Amino acid sequence: MTRNDVTEALIAARIAKGISWAEVAQAVGQSKEWVTAACLGQMAFTAEQAEVVGKLFDLDAMAVRLLQTVPYKGSLPTAVPTDPLIYRFYELVNVYGTTFKELIHEEFGDGIMSAIDFKMDLTREPDPKGDRVHIVMSGKFLPYKIY
Repeated sequence: MTRNDVTEALIAARIAKGISWAEVAQAVGQSKEWVTAACLGQMAFTAEQAEVVGKLFDLDAMAVRLLQTVPYKGSLPTAVPTDPLIYRFYELVNVYGTTFKELIHEEFGDGIMSAIDFKMDLTREPDPKGDRVHIVMSGKFLPYKIY
């Protein structure tokens, strides 16, 4: 059994049980964004969190242990994503990436936005012209050091 096998089993169990990601997050006690990423194999659960997820999805002891392992991050099968929704994020970075970089450097200096010390909030924003996806991303600024 691999971590990918656990992810596939977890997804199948979630669908079979009709459990939302928000419900999983509530049971774990963390944000739906982080818990979803962890369930999809991009974060490691603590032992206590893994036990909760294991019970929720009837996972065996080995699967629960694998939920606690440090993952190999980056789950896209190709360099350029082919899934239309994920591709739009790739497109967003292609179009606005230099703008993000320029404005972050102007505001903060030479450095990066952390994807480790990071949080995200995804919500539905009602709009009479069609609901909108509202995503707020917040990452700690990490300046480059002179040595």
